[in-house]
Amino acid sequence: MNTNSNSYTIIYASVMVVIVAFLLAFVSSSLREKQTKNVELDTKKQILAALNVKGVADADAEYNKYVKADMLMQADGTLAENTEGFATAYEKEAKEKGRLHVFVCEVEGQKKYVFPVYGAGLWGAIWGYVALDADKDTVYGVYFSHASETPGLGAEIASDHFQGQFPGKKSIADGQVALTVVKNGKVANPDYEVDGISGGTITSTGVAAMLKDCLGAYSKFLTNNEEE
Repeated sequence: MNTNSNSYTIIYASVMVVIVAFLLAFVSSSLREKQTKNVELDTKKQILAALNVKGVADADAEYNKYVKADMLMQADGTLAENTEGFATAYEKEAKEKGRLHVFVCEVEGQKKYVFPVYGAGLWGAIWGYVALDADKDTVYGVYFSHASETPGLGAEIASDHFQGQFPGKKSIADGQVALTVVKNGKVANPDYEVDGISGGTITSTGVAAMLKDCLGAYSKFLTNNEEE
């Protein structure tokens, strides 16, 4: 075959494209299981962080130690065991499948409930987890993160300083979610409100909306005085 001909060039390029595509597909397939596992481990670390368990070396072991059950809230506000495996995309679980996860946990012999929350900041998605005491009202801990908020401003929702304001706050008043974030320096009801981020008003507002919308979806469970 004439290696200088157009047909040779086309055949050669086609063969190389097929080979490269095969190699990429093989690499992607071989790494998929590991990537999925890494996402699961990161999700478990975030749930643990809401329980104030941080810097863990073995996320699986620590998760199994503290998280006793992955439950789903039913229409009447009761909980039923999740039998479909560990999930990581809780916004998709809620909006596309109608599945509201509640993690029933135990810390130093005390029951805790962890709820996924998700919303929008200034530049992109924000998300996190809120842990409540057995009374389903008092905040035990929180974890928040973001996709692309501004460093030093909105990105501060991921800081210990911001998150450290939440423990001890109350979440429900008159059957409604009252836990919220207000403009920095404007806390009027310290039982329910935390200071927003100076210069990060839109992200702070996003966190407030995230808490109201996501925790509000669990209102039947949160206002049921019986422990699960």
